[in-house]
Amino acid sequence: MQQREEKQLEASVDSLISRVAHLKNALNNFIYKLENEFERLAWPSVLDNFALVSGQLNTINKLLRNEKTPSFRNQVIIPLELSPDRDDELAKLTEQRVPVFSHEIVPDHLRTKPDPEVEEMEKQLSAEAARLGPEAAQKQIQTLNKLCSNLLEKLNNPREDRDPESSAIRQSKPSFNPADTLALVGAVAFGKGLSKCRPPGPGAPGQGPMMGGGPTLQQVTIGGASGQPGKMPSSIKTNIKSASGSMHPYNR
Repeated sequence: MQQREEKQLEASVDSLISRVAHLKNALNNFIYKLENEFERLAWPSVLDNFALVSGQLNTINKLLRNEKTPSFRNQVIIPLELSPDRDDELAKLTEQRVPVFSHEIVPDHLRTKPDPEVEEMEKQLSAEAARLGPEAAQKQIQTLNKLCSNLLEKLNNPREDRDPESSAIRQSKPSFNPADTLALVGAVAFGKGLSKCRPPGPGAPGQGPMMGGGPTLQQVTIGGASGQPGKMPSSIKTNIKSASGSMHPYNR
C-alpha cells in the first residue's frame, strides 16, 4: 500500500513538473516578444499569449484538484545534507539558479509561510477589515463598483462617439470674445478707436514751461499805432526777416 502511494506521488510530481515546464516556456516566449518584438507586436497576439498562459495555469490547478493527485500539503521536505560547496547536479536541475544548498539558501527555498514582513502586513489588514462595520464596507463596495462601472463604460465606448461630444463641448464654450478680438485688430492695424489728442506734459506747446524753466509760449497779438490787431510795424517785419535769414544755413 505504501509502495503504491509512493509511485502515485512520484507520477503526480513528474506530471506537475512537466506542466510547469510548459508554463515556463510560454512565459519565456511571451517575455521575449515583449522585450524584443514590441514594435511590431499586435494586440491580438498579446491576448493569445495571455490566453495560453491562463490555460496552462488552469490545467495545473485541475491537476492539483484531481482526486487521483495526492495532497502535496501532507508531504514534508527535510534537507538531509547541507554544504557550502557548489553542487553541479543541483545547478543543472535548477538551471544555474541554485548552485549550492547551504544554510543560507534553505530557509528561502523551503519556506512554507510568507516572510515575517508580509505576515505582519496581512495581520494589519485583517485587523482593519475586522474593525470595519458591515454598513461601511457595503458603502465602500458600492463606491468601488460605481467607479469601475464608469471606467468600463468609458473604455467600451468607441472613440468616434467620444470625439463629437468633446467637439460640441469645445464649441459651446468659446475661450475668447470675438468683439474684443475685432476691436484689438482694428486698433493695431488701423488705429481705430485710439485718441488723437496729445496728452499734456512737459514741453507741450501751450501747456507749461519749456526745458530749463523758460517762458511760456502763448499766442501774442501785435497791434499798431491805431490799436488794430493783425498789423505789424514795418521795423519789426524787417528785423524778423533779417534774423530768419541769418539763421538759415544757406544764407550765411
